[in-house]
Amino acid sequence: FFFQAEDGIRDFCLSRGLGDVYKRQGISFHPTRPWILTSLHTGVIQLWDYRLGSLIEKFEEHEGPVRGVCFHKTQPLFVSAGDDYKIKGWNYKQKKCVFTLTGHLDYMRTVFFHDELPWIISSSDDQTIRIWNWQSRCLLGILTGHTHYVMCAQFHPTKDLIISASLDETLRLWDYSALRKKFTTAVGGKVGGKQNEIFTGTEVEVKAVLEGHERGVNWCAFHPTLNLIVSGSDDKKVKIWKYTENKAWEQDSLYGHSNYVSCVIFHNKLDIIISNSEDKTIKVWDLHRRTLIDTFKKETDRNWMLGVHPELGLIANGSDSGLMVFNLQRERVPFSAQGNNIFLAQKHILKYQNLDNNVEVVVKQIEHNPANTSLLYQNPKRLYH
Repeated sequence: FFFQAEDGIRDFCLSRGLGDVYKRQGISFHPTRPWILTSLHTGVIQLWDYRLGSLIEKFEEHEGPVRGVCFHKTQPLFVSAGDDYKIKGWNYKQKKCVFTLTGHLDYMRTVFFHDELPWIISSSDDQTIRIWNWQSRCLLGILTGHTHYVMCAQFHPTKDLIISASLDETLRLWDYSALRKKFTTAVGGKVGGKQNEIFTGTEVEVKAVLEGHERGVNWCAFHPTLNLIVSGSDDKKVKIWKYTENKAWEQDSLYGHSNYVSCVIFHNKLDIIISNSEDKTIKVWDLHRRTLIDTFKKETDRNWMLGVHPELGLIANGSDSGLMVFNLQRERVPFSAQGNNIFLAQKHILKYQNLDNNVEVVVKQIEHNPANTSLLYQNPKRLYH
C-alpha cells in the first residue's frame, strides 16, 4: 500500500512501506524490473515488487543474519553474504542457490557485483576484502591492511578503483588495474575465467589511506561521475573526499546527525547526498552547497541501509520496522486544462498545447525563487489556469 510516512516524508515523497518488523541489513534494486531485494537479521532474503507492495519470493539457506545482497546487472542472479561466512549466488528464475563461496573467517558485511567483469567483491569482520570470479568460483585476491572490521567495500562503476571503510576509522582507496590486466591476459582478452588462474594478491595496490573520521566508518560510496567519495561514521559525521590520479584528501564534513551514521549514498540523478542514522532520521544534503536540504524522521525507527535505483532514481531505506521505497521528486507533470487547451510545466519550461491541432508553444522559462536553495523545490507542483 502507498502511504505518506509520519513526521517528514512530504507530499512530493511518494512512499511505500514493505515488510515485517525485522532489521533490514541489505538492499538492492533490480536494474529493469520493479523489484527490490532485502536481507534480514533473521537470515531470510525477501524479493518484493515495490509497485504492488507484494512479496514475490523468500530465499532461506543462510545460517544467521544476511548483511549484504546485490542484483547482477544483466544476468538472472543475485548474491548474498551473511554471518555464516558464506557468499551465496542465487538464480531467481530457478529460485535456488547455484553456488557458494567460502574463505572469509568472520561475519560478512557487504557483497557487490562488478558492472563489467565476472567479479564479486566482499568485505568482512576478518579485516579483509576479497575479490572473486563468480564464473569459475575462484578467489582472485585478498586485500589486507585494515586493522578492524571492514564494513563496506565497493567497485567504482567505471574506473579500476575500490573504496573500503572500516571500524579502524579509515577509508582505503585501492587500484586494481594490474589485476584486471592480468585477468584479461590469462583468459585471452575475454571476460571469463579458468580454474587454474594464479593471482598472488599483489595486483591490487593502495592508492590512499583516508584519515579524518574520529570513530569507526560504517559506509562509503563513489560518486558515479565525479572524483568524489562519501562516507558515514560513528562520529555522527558525513564526510566528502576528493581524489585524483595521485592523491586523495578530505574535502568537507556535513554535520547534523545526532547519532551514528549508518549509511550514505550519492543520488545518481540529482546533485544530492542522502544519509541515514540511528538518530531515526534520513537527511538530504546539497552536494555543491554542502548544506542540509531536508530531514525526514520517524520516531520509532532506527535506520540502517540505503539504496538508490540505477535508472529511476528511487530511494530505499531499511529500518527497524521495514523497508520504504520513495521518490524525492514529483513524477507527474503539473498541468492545467481549459477545454481543449492545456498548460503544462516540464523541465523548467511552461508550455501551451492545443489538443485539436496538437500545436505546442513554449510560453516562458520557469524561474525559481533564488531564496530557496533546495534542488528539490525548484520544479512547480501545481498549475492553475
